[in-house]
Amino acid sequence: MRDSVARRLAWILLALAGCGDEPAPALRIGTNVWTGCEPLYLARDLGHLDPEAIRLVEYPSASEVQRAFRNQTIDGMVISLDEVLTLAQDDFRPRIVLVIDISHGGDAIVGRPELRTVKDLVGKRVAVESGVLGAYVLSRALAHNGMRQSDVKIVYQEADEHVAAYQQGLVDAVVTFNPVRAELLRGGASLLFDSTRIPGEIVDLVAVRATALEDDPKAVKALVAGWFRALDYLEHNPRDAASRMGARQQMTGEQFLESLEGLRFPSREDNVTLLGGEEPGLAESGARLMALMREAKLIRGPVNIEALLAPGPLASLSP
Repeated sequence: MRDSVARRLAWILLALAGCGDEPAPALRIGTNVWTGCEPLYLARDLGHLDPEAIRLVEYPSASEVQRAFRNQTIDGMVISLDEVLTLAQDDFRPRIVLVIDISHGGDAIVGRPELRTVKDLVGKRVAVESGVLGAYVLSRALAHNGMRQSDVKIVYQEADEHVAAYQQGLVDAVVTFNPVRAELLRGGASLLFDSTRIPGEIVDLVAVRATALEDDPKAVKALVAGWFRALDYLEHNPRDAASRMGARQQMTGEQFLESLEGLRFPSREDNVTLLGGEEPGLAESGARLMALMREAKLIRGPVNIEALLAPGPLASLSP
């Protein structure tokens, strides 16, 4: 009788102990509506990202992704290097775990067909997203043409509003990226400036909160691994991969592949060079970017870029 009672008591204690073992919450990664984010969704579609461990959260614009990170609604995000620098300066402790692409034409200023150069924007209305990236691209385009911000009329609009504003005649040009860039150019807009003029200056990353990296390193490693598995699938099965990713962006597979022409995806080996070693490549290019941002008054002061680099999850992957 005592043995029976003891066994029942043991089972009750085990059950109670099990009730306290709640699964860790999924790592929440914010993305915006942009073709460069799509390999993450391809990884999810192919089953390379466990939804119990990693949750992708899509926002209409990069500005809203940043806002969600500041409000601690998400644990990490796809973000540009210039935006990481502003978050770091405001003490939000982002840590860069992956370089996903380097813009080479993907970010652009497009305008009405009668506008042929950036100098034609004098006095014109230019739509710019409220985040740092749009302001940075515009400032570099103006500087390249000996112009100032006061030469144009800036209209702050989120990226998902750009097409409607342009089509309704509310603005004369937009600072944008794909898929909006491709859509407007297909409709007859003029390409006035793009990131081929500022090579290596616009770098897109995956950054996570320092506490997320400390608390859930396995999920961060899985996220990085899933990214490279998706790139491998894109390389070996481009038609199927483009069809899957294009469907989410409301494009055909051919249009999606065309939209990727303005991006370069660094390999795992490239990432090791950019994030790790005694002289990380991203620290060098980031220092140049930071100097340009300070000159344009887009950042208040210096940031220790090397302190933001977190190559650990990348280094733990099998070669």
